[in-house]
This record gives sequence, structure tokens and C-alpha cells, in this order.
Amino acid sequence: MFPGGGQPNMQQLLKQAQKMQEELARAQQELAEAKVNGTAGGGLVEATVTGAGELVALTIAPAAVDPEDTETLADLVLAAVRDATATAQKMQSDRLGPLAQGLGGPGGGIPGLPF
Repeated sequence: MFPGGGQPNMQQLLKQAQKMQEELARAQQELAEAKVNGTAGGGLVEATVTGAGELVALTIAPAAVDPEDTETLADLVLAAVRDATATAQKMQSDRLGPLAQGLGGPGGGIPGLPF
């Protein structure tokens, strides 16, 4: 597990954990600032979410508004938000996935750590 089969150097482990924590915080900040769009109805409805998944804007084209059919509009809004959220989740996975893999699984390979 460790070179020479000995115990890990605690200072080195702490340094590595701190570096990974900093990288994770940086990635989370980048995700919070990033914005992605999702659309529905051929662009009649557009939703914008942050990389962290927060809905920050919703645009509805006048052509999508029919007072006699609000159900379709609601469906378009949901579809656009889901589209944007799926894109944000992929962005999260792409950005945070390598950091999670660097932790080496549960506990980051450090006994006693649950995450």
C-alpha cells in the first residue's frame, strides 16, 4: 500500500489532503459561477442554471403563451429546466469526478475517514 510497506508520512498526507480540499473548493466556485442553458419547444422556452444547479433565468417566447393551454407551457418550462439541470450535472461530474477519484475511494484511502 505504501512504499516499503511502512506507515504513511502524516505530514505528507495532510499536505495532500489540503491540496485536494483547495482544488475542490476552487472547482465548486467555478461551478457556482458557470452558467448553462437548456431549451424546450424548439427554443420557445430557455432556462439558465449555474453549474451548481441553481435556476437563475427563465425566458419564455410570446409564441409559447396560450392562455387556453397553460399545461403545455408548464411542460415546456419543466423540460427546459430539466435540460439545463442535466447539462449542469454533467458539468459537475466532469469537473468534480477527477477530484473524487483522486481521493482514492471512501476515506480518500485514509482509514477512519467515511467520505
